[in-house]
Amino acid sequence: MATNLFVGNLPYSMDDARLSDTFTQAGTVVSAKVIKDKYSGRSRGFGFVEMASDEETKKAIEMFNGKDIDGRPLVVNEARAPKTQG
Repeated sequence: MATNLFVGNLPYSMDDARLSDTFTQAGTVVSAKVIKDKYSGRSRGFGFVEMASDEETKKAIEMFNGKDIDGRPLVVNEARAPKTQG
């Protein structure tokens, strides 16, 4: 089962393709998306990566959480579903 990862503290130069390329070191990337500001189009400094398996997800967290990329230590953990009101 594929798992979504939250990737925070991304360098602002990071784009979807580079994020995907980076995480392929841990396994098969299903999708990679850098979240951009809808008005300026600039990166908001975080994104999401979906890995193909739980094993690859764990490996990606071990490999990249705290890893320095362009002077910024990444924050990588399992993405949590948004809380619903009610």
